[in-house]
Amino acid sequence: MNNCIFCKIIQKEIPATVIYEDDDVLAFMDIGPIIKGHALVIPKKHYDPITETPDEIIAKLHITAKKIATAQMNAFGADGVNILQNNGRASGQEVEHIHVHIIPRFENDGHHWNWKPKTYENFDEMNELAGKLQEQL
Repeated sequence: MNNCIFCKIIQKEIPATVIYEDDDVLAFMDIGPIIKGHALVIPKKHYDPITETPDEIIAKLHITAKKIATAQMNAFGADGVNILQNNGRASGQEVEHIHVHIIPRFENDGHHWNWKPKTYENFDEMNELAGKLQEQL
């Protein structure tokens, strides 16, 4: 992908602070960290969205995310870790190359997700939506 910033990082056209690399994935520090130590894991081959990414690549991304999370806990003394993968502009995805964020978290780091849980009108509504999902699975 000619204009993909992550592909350019893989090709060494753009510098990045790499923390892990193997034949399939590359992990590097996010230059706009939510919390210092925030890292990204990307496949070396361009895939996007998640629904078009092979299962073995999804698995490799998350196995690597687990390694990075463990390293963040040990290296930084993190109290927790957020692992997330945004898909599509509506979800907040900015780079259209599948990637996983690994964000070290600390008890008083000051970051808060603006998560405002909603409710279903009733169990029938929830069950109806669940049924639609089950039909697709």
